[in-house]
Amino acid sequence: MRPIELCEVVKRRGRGRAAVQALRGVSLAVAAGELCLLEGPSGSGKTTLIAVAAGLLGADAGEVWLAGRPLHASSPAERRRLRRASVGFVFQRAQLLEQLSVLENILVQADAAGLSRRTAAREAARLLHALGLAELAGRRPAELSGGEEQRAAVARALVHAPQVVFADEPTASLDSANGRAVAALLRELARERGVAVLVATHDARFRELASRSVRLVDGAATEGAR
Repeated sequence: MRPIELCEVVKRRGRGRAAVQALRGVSLAVAAGELCLLEGPSGSGKTTLIAVAAGLLGADAGEVWLAGRPLHASSPAERRRLRRASVGFVFQRAQLLEQLSVLENILVQADAAGLSRRTAAREAARLLHALGLAELAGRRPAELSGGEEQRAAVARALVHAPQVVFADEPTASLDSANGRAVAALLRELARERGVAVLVATHDARFRELASRSVRLVDGAATEGAR
């Protein structure tokens, strides 16, 4: 079983005559150690696909497997526990807790995933250094630039060594140098730690780092090797 696997997934939006198919029988699998791009125009279903693959939204038909567990046959509580322990998220907006420092935001995720304090502190320090945030660890989100906030969100998503990482436009608010650093870190995470990484993006910087891409158009997927 691959860490991310969707089989003939359908997701509808709206009801009755106003209902539309956001996902039209999408099948997709991402192996451990693979960085897969999810591309397509705005409104094509990329964010919906990530939400369904992560169990944030339920599929209307088809099967969804995450870290070897069948989300389509799991309770909401089981899905939440699985996400806390095995999944990292990087969204377009950082969504950091304003009352906490950068380091504290990262450690909250580590604690939720059940990491020991020693392991959490060591991994947080490594990520802060890799993302150029070591000197900003004590600052709160209001004291950061948008790019610094997003890099802190990346560190938070990776601190518990997840099996799966979902990233939705993770470099949209970053300049060229920081965008490359984030893209390279996600590739390293996939290749060196065997994580399955699915990135929805318009950022061309990811294309040279990804093993393949899936393109969504009107909720339907086509796939090609890179």
